[in-house]
Amino acid sequence: MSKPRQLPRRGRSRPAHSELPRNRLAEIQAEIREVQERIEDSRRARRLIRNAAEVTVLEQEITRLTDRLAKLLIAESLQQAADDQQTNQQARSRFQGAGAPLKNQGKRDVTIRTPRGSLTIRVTYYSRNCDRSREHKGLYPVLLVWGVHDGCTLGLASEVSKLVAILGSLEEVEQLLAERGHGLSINTIRGIAYRFAAKARAIQRAGQLDWGESTAGRRVVVSTDGGRLRIRATKRGPKTAKGRNRYRTDWREPKLLMIYVLDDQGKMDQEFLAVLDGTLGGPEAVFALMKSYLRELKVEAADQVLFIADGARWIWNRVEPLVRGLGIKPEQIQCLVDFYHAVEHLGVIAGQKSRWTSQERKTWVKRQRRRLLEGQTQEVLDEIETVCGPRCGGVLKRERGYFRRNITAGRMNYHRLAQAKWPIGSGAIESAIRRVINLRLKGAGIFWHKKSAEAVLLLRAYYKAGRWKNLENQVVKAILEDAA
Repeated sequence: MSKPRQLPRRGRSRPAHSELPRNRLAEIQAEIREVQERIEDSRRARRLIRNAAEVTVLEQEITRLTDRLAKLLIAESLQQAADDQQTNQQARSRFQGAGAPLKNQGKRDVTIRTPRGSLTIRVTYYSRNCDRSREHKGLYPVLLVWGVHDGCTLGLASEVSKLVAILGSLEEVEQLLAERGHGLSINTIRGIAYRFAAKARAIQRAGQLDWGESTAGRRVVVSTDGGRLRIRATKRGPKTAKGRNRYRTDWREPKLLMIYVLDDQGKMDQEFLAVLDGTLGGPEAVFALMKSYLRELKVEAADQVLFIADGARWIWNRVEPLVRGLGIKPEQIQCLVDFYHAVEHLGVIAGQKSRWTSQERKTWVKRQRRRLLEGQTQEVLDEIETVCGPRCGGVLKRERGYFRRNITAGRMNYHRLAQAKWPIGSGAIESAIRRVINLRLKGAGIFWHKKSAEAVLLLRAYYKAGRWKNLENQVVKAILEDAA
């Protein structure tokens, strides 16, 4: 008679992932030696390259070997760290569950994606004891300390996020990553990029950028403007025949800011990377962003600061409080309404004079334009007063108020600023609107959830400004603070 099978004691059953212990580090090191031997064999082959096809084959072969070696060397270092008992204890203490102790459930194989490919290491898994047999109810503290989310290292997360900023859609990002050997779904790509942006934004909002840059003694230009994109919002009411929520896609105005430095010739200084950022949060939000960046750049120590924008009241009503909050002296700051927007307003006034011929309108606008460039702002205002008259319509009243307001405030001194080699137009921010918003976030059939638009706007702005390394540093800093 066969002996009855004994049931395991309660509370001592093996986890589903448990297996006989093995030395993963030794396995990795054996693979490293194998790849090194293959690289040496390839070097000793001494093939003579005769045509372009053979060059391509050689490039692919060497790249495949070196990528595999790089991946294994990373795996070796990570496995050594994962095997260190002190490292595991410190990681566990940082992520100890609130009110529920975490228990060591043994080591498990974990696949981590890196820019050079996927690697597998064995990492200690922790969960509450009652969850030991349930999937995805625990955590790998060491991975969280390393900033590994969605199975991706920070290096790959940065690459994925950059592609989200560069390419036209998440589908294009998915396709390109698949060609590079990274099989990431659209949802995973979205999660990686949005988490990357959120961490960078958290550091920026906390005023902890720490770029180590200064505008002391330099000429600084600050500008802001708005673009357009569609935001998806769920409609109330019955769902579709397929049970989906109905939605509308309203136009919203994302606000973009730009900060750059001029050289002695009045051109953008190429040695100082411009600052670009934006938000859908409205005027107060974009001016809060502006304040944090200007404070980081120590704008109060700048030689001169020019604030240039169109004539929108939401901008100019907030410039003076911003200047006071940053401690900029009145003699340091200059304000200017974009010259080309002012000319457009002259055209609106001329267009309201129905008795004028087309040539008379053009001549009048040209004359006032020349006066503005020559510094004859009072003459321009007097002419506008005469043209509008005491009883004018609503459009003329609005345009007259535009020139009264800005000329009185000294925001149309184009002659003096042009002589000092300052820009008199806001072409830089207009170009940034096109490159950051119009070419990525705006288009036929394109609409966004607000959270998604905010993330892509941040990623795209930093990439176009050439400040991606700053963004990476902010994410690293956020991860270190989370793990502290």
